[in-house]
Amino acid sequence: MTGQTIDPTARIAHIARFEPGIQAFAAHDPDRLEQDLATAPPGPLNGRLVGVKDIVDTQHYPTGYGSEIYAGHRATGDAACVALLRAAGASMAGKTVTTEFAFFRPGPTTNPFDPARTPGGSSSGSAAAVAMGMVDIGIASQTAASLTRPASYCGVVGFKPTYGRYALSGVKALGPSFDALGTITPDVATAIAADAVLAAPVPATLPVSPRAPARIGICRTPWWNEAEEGTRMAMEEAERLFGAHTAVETVQMDDFAAAADLHVTIMSFEAAQALAWEYQARRDMCSPQIVGLIEAGRKITRAAYEQAQTQAADLRRRAAALFAQYDMLVAPAAPGEAPLRSQGTGSPIFSRLWTLLYLPTVTLPGLLGPSGLPVGIQCLAPHGTDHALLGHALWAEALLPARPMPPALKS
Repeated sequence: MTGQTIDPTARIAHIARFEPGIQAFAAHDPDRLEQDLATAPPGPLNGRLVGVKDIVDTQHYPTGYGSEIYAGHRATGDAACVALLRAAGASMAGKTVTTEFAFFRPGPTTNPFDPARTPGGSSSGSAAAVAMGMVDIGIASQTAASLTRPASYCGVVGFKPTYGRYALSGVKALGPSFDALGTITPDVATAIAADAVLAAPVPATLPVSPRAPARIGICRTPWWNEAEEGTRMAMEEAERLFGAHTAVETVQMDDFAAAADLHVTIMSFEAAQALAWEYQARRDMCSPQIVGLIEAGRKITRAAYEQAQTQAADLRRRAAALFAQYDMLVAPAAPGEAPLRSQGTGSPIFSRLWTLLYLPTVTLPGLLGPSGLPVGIQCLAPHGTDHALLGHALWAEALLPARPMPPALKS
């Protein structure tokens, strides 16, 4: 990643060409980007452009959290993740669009493969910007499925590390028990380079090489009945491709079916706390979606919340035992191809379990649904084994078809 030769003028022109149609940015200043590229310090990410999700504080761009309440709001300084990336030589291309408070109300961003389709949940701007080659690294976050689903719908790599791996200083909270930063990138190698910077105060130098898992568990999850044709095709093809090179078997996780409801209970309760001021003082400026989430959380008692936390902790212990048998699980990343924008940002059902379990996950592109749109798969590993998972993801990436290119980039 070091010593790259880039053409700042070409990169800025590329953004100017595609941004009007994609609308990935909540804020972008080509003059500032040119200055950043010219003055970035040497480092492992020198020359790389970063799109920062608009729930993450930045000194030189406003941070609006996807809400009219915070229009024009400016933080005093950069969030920890932004400061680390800047110190490693990366340049900020701007703030990428998020849903309101990283929940469900969508922003203006369109899907790079079909403007009538959603780009996914709250990390939509980061995923679309990476898919279109406007940025190399998209800072994303996940409280339910806000990183995994956009990566699947936009045909890019999404890395949501083990809960707590990246610092959340300067990031707007929604559900602190689950809030996690991650990255969206064009390939696994770029995710590895970003992880080396974000996972420690000083960039790590430990190399990551492709590594075949000794045994893979194919996990269709207890919600397989919600999988559409595209996801069923993708899982079948992944099982075939990986099974030609290593041991693969089906994993039953029906006894984890309570995880989705537990996740909703915990997230709703915590969102009602985290957004208490917005609800009390600016409710008229909140969407029906966010008001509904908060009001649902306000109906949950502290005792019910604590019981849900106890049950979640038990599921994490059971997951640890499951991984004694497998190096990696493969699971659906989303119900199928991206739905129409009129239908919302898509269901988070296939990520609630893994988010609740605090597991690291890499969403890999390359597979297509019946309409020719991207459908990702999730690769998961035991808690805290991010380095090993990234090695497995390099191996899996090489076996999958090449990442699909948006039609506009082919012309």
